[in-house]
Amino acid sequence: MANYLQPLLMTGLLFAWVVQAVPDHSHFFYQDFLNGNGKKTFRMNGEKLNVDTSKASVFSLRGGNATLPCRYWYEPELSSAKMVRVKWSWVPTVGGQETDVLVAVGSRNRSFGPFRGRVHLRQDGPGDATLLMTELQLNDMGRYRCEVTHGLEDQSSLVDLELHGVVFPYQPPHGRYHLNFLGAQQACEDQDSTLATFEQLYQSWEEGLNWCNAGWLADGTVQYPITQPKIPCGGPGLAAGVRNYGRRNRHHHRYDVFCFSSSLRGEVYYLQHPLKLNLTEAQVACQQEGAEIAKVGQLYAAWKFTGLDSCDAGWLADGSLRYPITRPRINCGLSEPGIRSFGFPPPQHKHGVYCFKSVTE
Repeated sequence: MANYLQPLLMTGLLFAWVVQAVPDHSHFFYQDFLNGNGKKTFRMNGEKLNVDTSKASVFSLRGGNATLPCRYWYEPELSSAKMVRVKWSWVPTVGGQETDVLVAVGSRNRSFGPFRGRVHLRQDGPGDATLLMTELQLNDMGRYRCEVTHGLEDQSSLVDLELHGVVFPYQPPHGRYHLNFLGAQQACEDQDSTLATFEQLYQSWEEGLNWCNAGWLADGTVQYPITQPKIPCGGPGLAAGVRNYGRRNRHHHRYDVFCFSSSLRGEVYYLQHPLKLNLTEAQVACQQEGAEIAKVGQLYAAWKFTGLDSCDAGWLADGSLRYPITRPRINCGLSEPGIRSFGFPPPQHKHGVYCFKSVTE
């Protein structure tokens, strides 16, 4: 009889050793697969693990905080708490790999990459795996997975983090339809913003954004919003809406881009200077103020969130000339609120300037 049981016992011990020896890809060893009764045996007791994030979306602002809810429980309820592993990850909407945000086992936890030091678990009572995020950045937007693992069982749930902000069309100084997808990403980053999502563009269209030039979005599609159909934009017989060119070749096809910016950690203002300035002089004038020349995304965010209103055209960091209007009036452009643009005048021309001073200044 002993000879008959020996191979089974050896197989069980080998399985237990393999399970404990394989590390998680986040460098956490999870060794609580067995029930810890000293005999290293695994019991199936019929408990069902449940995970719920309770909300589809959480909204916040850049620079602010966010609470991503997550709770786990067992059915039937356990008589005593068990050690679990909680893992939060950022989930790309189109292709790509999930990015680790935080992993916790008991009192041990670790955050990763750009999330390091900005995330932690609330752990406000049994079963609470809520993620607290601070100093939110534009790239934090997206879908997050809360995954709870106990033994060989794991369950997960998803929640979206969205930032309030403003979408704006952008084309570089060298003209219309010059950006491939990577160039579009860089153009938005250079203007203190990020590629807009379709949902953000659609909401902006509902709020009245009307733009005939097609631009890249974050999912690799090319689209544009029309509230007033006309001949160059699909024709007057075509209903208003968001026109969709579909997914384009990210390397070869070239368009403009729709960028998204959220709130500012600072102030944008028109510099009251006794003289008009060329572009180089404008940059120096802002530096002398302990500031820097404002970027396009910063001007849009100031217009959206602080109600910046000025009828004076001023230089921006990309060499464009613009001004923000929240109260339309005579001699200040069109009848709707918005950012007026004069394109990219020769850099030696003399104009005003908009400066940006960060909150840390």
